[in-house]
Amino acid sequence: MRHLPPLNALRVFEVAARTGSYTEAASELGLTHGAVSRQIGLLESWLGQRLFTRSGRRMVATPIARSFASEVSGAFERMTAAAEACGRPDARRILRVNAPVSFAMRWLIPRLDLFHEACPSVEVMVTTVSTVHEELRGGFDVAIRRGVAGVGGWPHHRPTPVLDDVDTLIMSPSLFAQRPVLDPADLEGHTLLATETRPGDWIDWLEAAKLPHLIGRPRTLFDHFFITRQAVMDGLGVGIGPLPMLDIDIAMRHLLTPLPHIRVRRTGYVALVPEGTDRAAHSTRFVEWLAGEGGQTTPVV
Repeated sequence: MRHLPPLNALRVFEVAARTGSYTEAASELGLTHGAVSRQIGLLESWLGQRLFTRSGRRMVATPIARSFASEVSGAFERMTAAAEACGRPDARRILRVNAPVSFAMRWLIPRLDLFHEACPSVEVMVTTVSTVHEELRGGFDVAIRRGVAGVGGWPHHRPTPVLDDVDTLIMSPSLFAQRPVLDPADLEGHTLLATETRPGDWIDWLEAAKLPHLIGRPRTLFDHFFITRQAVMDGLGVGIGPLPMLDIDIAMRHLLTPLPHIRVRRTGYVALVPEGTDRAAHSTRFVEWLAGEGGQTTPVV
């Protein structure tokens, strides 16, 4: 028999390291905070060293624990793939997709019915992250992040470009009716709404619009774009928004782009599948579908 560490403790440890919180791990696993702490203590005793240290009121994974958690996550991914390969052919499969909040809400989720029509045996479970640059850790079959699909850019993952991204000016139809923006100079006097997770959007757009004198103007700042988007829809000011992610809002007349010819190209989105995943797996089919929906012709690699 292999001398394995306690597998349930490993499972609890992986979730605690991935979420960065005993409380969140307890919630995800349906355990108490004390049960999480006991399982991690059991694993620490087996390994003979601490895996978490206290920082204020939180328990933070040590550097060696983060490295160990990455290996454990990879092992769980391989076991999941092996179990799926050995499962019943007619069984319904769950595909775990992790994506930034705005991408999930405004682009992915409205299109999922199309994927379900093409692959009715696959159930897509979407979880979100608050930033497109959040660290990649286990617990997903496909992750969406902002970036390029260059060689070596995503260690231990196979990247595929799925969606281009350009920024342009957005505002509500009601605000446009009151104070139309037909020319860049019409922006004078409007309230500018900005997003903390999309730094530089206004600076780059104002430079493209040849309005550098407005760069230093105060802006109302929100922490995430989906809040900024709602503020723009409510007519509280004008913002910078990504296309084609907002195509549905524009088609439904929730938003409009008053100066659509002034655009700033951004780094697009890629879909990431852990290395070792079977290329015939449902995750590969899902990525191919994503790339097709995003108008990408680059083959899955």
